[in-house]
Amino acid sequence: MDTPTRSALAGWRIREVVTALPDTPLSRCAQLMHDEHVGSLVIVEQRDGRRVPTGMVTDRDIAIEAVAFGIDPRALNAADIMSCPPALAREEDDLMSVLARMREHGVRRLPVVGREGELRGIVAADDLLGMLAQQIDGLASLVEASHRREARSRAAQALGATEPRPPAG
Repeated sequence: MDTPTRSALAGWRIREVVTALPDTPLSRCAQLMHDEHVGSLVIVEQRDGRRVPTGMVTDRDIAIEAVAFGIDPRALNAADIMSCPPALAREEDDLMSVLARMREHGVRRLPVVGREGELRGIVAADDLLGMLAQQIDGLASLVEASHRREARSRAAQALGATEPRPPAG
């Protein structure tokens, strides 16, 4: 079985992704983010029947690029402020390469694409952090169990057992 650091991104649960088209008004982008409880949209174009990521718009982009300058969000479209081309993750990527790509591009979210560039989902640093925390918790439990087994073995020896038991598993 693959470890989380080596398994392909396709093996993890990738969040459903909220998308918009390049000509979507920023006011609609903000409403989508609000309604779907997300901090970003993947901007897509249809190519040969596939949704292909062409950019990203975050709530911060809307605040910094439009609202901060008093620009009416209805006057701009997603294409006007989107980050393009977006940094992408591939389904076959492993955790370490995904984290490296996030660091390299200074982003917390990556659209995930299939072999033909079609949008398959999104992965967020917060999700990866949660998954890593579970793995670290499992490792900590292993260390604690090992310490308890060692303490029981030493206690048995102190009570007169002549030979220590071999470790189990």
